[in-house]
Amino acid sequence: MECADLLLSELLVFLLVFRGWLGVDRFMQAYFIRRFLLMFPTLLGITVMVFTVTRFVPGGPMDRALQEMSAAAEGSSASQDNKGSGSLNEEQIEALEEQYNWDQPIPVAYLQWLGLMPQETLKVKREFASEPKQTLAAGESDPHQTTKLVLLGSGREVEVSRDGGVVRHAVYVDSGEPITDDGWVARIESPADRGERKARRAGREATEADAQGYRYRALVYREEFSGIVQGDLGRSDRYGDRVIDMVIERVPIALYFGVLSTLIIYGVCIPLGVAKAIGHRSFFDNVSSIVIFIGYSIPGFALGAVLLVYLGARMELFPLSGLTSPEFAELSFWGQVKDLAWHTVLPLLCYVISGFAMLTMMMKNNLMDNLSADYVRTAMAKGVSFQRAVLGHAFRNSFIPIATSLGSLITLFVGGSMLVEKVFDIQGFGMLQFQAIADKDYNVILGTLTISAFLMLLGNILSDIIVAMVDPRIKFT
Repeated sequence: MECADLLLSELLVFLLVFRGWLGVDRFMQAYFIRRFLLMFPTLLGITVMVFTVTRFVPGGPMDRALQEMSAAAEGSSASQDNKGSGSLNEEQIEALEEQYNWDQPIPVAYLQWLGLMPQETLKVKREFASEPKQTLAAGESDPHQTTKLVLLGSGREVEVSRDGGVVRHAVYVDSGEPITDDGWVARIESPADRGERKARRAGREATEADAQGYRYRALVYREEFSGIVQGDLGRSDRYGDRVIDMVIERVPIALYFGVLSTLIIYGVCIPLGVAKAIGHRSFFDNVSSIVIFIGYSIPGFALGAVLLVYLGARMELFPLSGLTSPEFAELSFWGQVKDLAWHTVLPLLCYVISGFAMLTMMMKNNLMDNLSADYVRTAMAKGVSFQRAVLGHAFRNSFIPIATSLGSLITLFVGGSMLVEKVFDIQGFGMLQFQAIADKDYNVILGTLTISAFLMLLGNILSDIIVAMVDPRIKFT
């Protein structure tokens, strides 16, 4: 919840200072505020689609957990039900369903994942001994309408009484106080409710026959809101760690490579594009074009494999994996800097190799178009030097198309490259996504995709802001 409140407060502060920070008029301010507000329903649509797909894709977390528990269970039978549960009893299957919210319909499970509906946690169950008596004499009580449960972790007994399928009262045995005072909730599950859950598990409509063999059951649980809105992305199915902690742990590595690759790409490609435009069809222009297009045609992960074989394994010039050496913590400061740089060279080369061609050629072609425009020729005819005409007039207009993609760099800062990180065994954000897909760790997949989608939408808005700052011709009136 603190994460969500912090994000909301930062957004409000940004909107309040937006006009003064950019110096935009009220039309432009209104435009960007609408863009920010439209970002959230767009993100909502993306999460709905991804969440729904993960519920239907085969081999999901429920199937995997059932198979693992079935394989570990003693004396597993050869006959298995439609979920591959083997010797698992229904109580174990229900516990798995509740762990992944598969006991709820998709809309309810989605709203619980978002944190807009409460989830039932610390759940305790107990069946009633028998069905209630149909007729009771005056003043006679039915002992079978009452059951006792022991709350998890507290050791306190709770007595739950029912009137048919409704909770009559739920109190602590030792004090007679209602459990609702401590934040607990009680409800009754009827045989029809349990039969409907069984039918939903089998993927069909419930019938009267499904309720046979079940008894009334008392449930005591707590309700809590825990989801995206509260800053909780769930826990990894494979490792049990909080997804948000796993993401935060990988972000520094992604930022490290993202900032370095961005500085190198833009620091080299823009001057190179300017030099190629000025020296069009020269020897330098032709040779550099050949080199950058060769680099563009080689995938980063393929280049990484080649570099590891020749420069790593055979020549032993660079390490084969990881971002630091095992003895990194024992090195001095400059020793750590040297070790980090030594491990960075090859993966960084793979990061930047494919970005040179597009940006360089875009800069060159845009600058050539502007150099041949009438306003540049007019400026030079009035005595403006060629250098000033290029840097003071043509360059700014040539940079506008490139500025449209600057906002998307925010995804590069965090997203990384899963294939490059896989080749070099670097535990970055991309590697986290790759492992989540390989392990079918759906909570991590949902969490990382939500973050990536949010950054992509935010990057698009930042691109519009940057273009509005660079190009004075843009008006929103």
